[in-house]
Amino acid sequence: MSQVFDYLFGQYSDYDTIDTVLEIIAVFFGLLSVWFSKQNNIWVYPTGMISTSIFVYLLFKWGLIGDMLINIYYFLMSVYGWYVWTRKVDEDNVTPITRVTQKEHKISAIIFFATIVFVFVVYQVFDKWNSWTAYVDTVTTAVFFVGMWLMAKRKVENWVYWIIGDIISVPLYFYKGFTFTSFQYLIFTILAVYGYNAWKKNINNNLQMS
Repeated sequence: MSQVFDYLFGQYSDYDTIDTVLEIIAVFFGLLSVWFSKQNNIWVYPTGMISTSIFVYLLFKWGLIGDMLINIYYFLMSVYGWYVWTRKVDEDNVTPITRVTQKEHKISAIIFFATIVFVFVVYQVFDKWNSWTAYVDTVTTAVFFVGMWLMAKRKVENWVYWIIGDIISVPLYFYKGFTFTSFQYLIFTILAVYGYNAWKKNINNNLQMS
């Protein structure tokens, strides 16, 4: 049993205790955020902002620039999403859950490829092309950037991007030595599947009522 524990958490013996505690707190609020998102609850944003703020600090300290950029973007998009989700489209209703339009598909593609170029330049500047994980980070960052933008727009397809990115991130973060964060993404994957089904059900119910 101790061998399994050492395999999963042995790397934390080299970390500052405060950093481990902060990672656990960030994971907790990250999970809360995804749960609230699944429930279509505005609390997705304040809880997510707490999580991303902590991760920005930790990832900067650990030198994981690509992951840090993702969390800075999450924070900024959370501010935008908070506004969109509470904006009233008429006297009684706020922005509803909808499907991605053709125009938004094109914007998503632009965000995806622009992010890859942006991360490539950043990694060049900081000389981070020293591991195969950097190449995977480039793709996952682009996937998550699109997912976060679509979530802020309250588009059901945001969950597809989260599922893809989360699945990739589970082994990626474990390889990097962040077991708690890896477990977080495993739970994220499960919640994202439920979130996708819940948001689709919401759209179908609204169509039946209209």
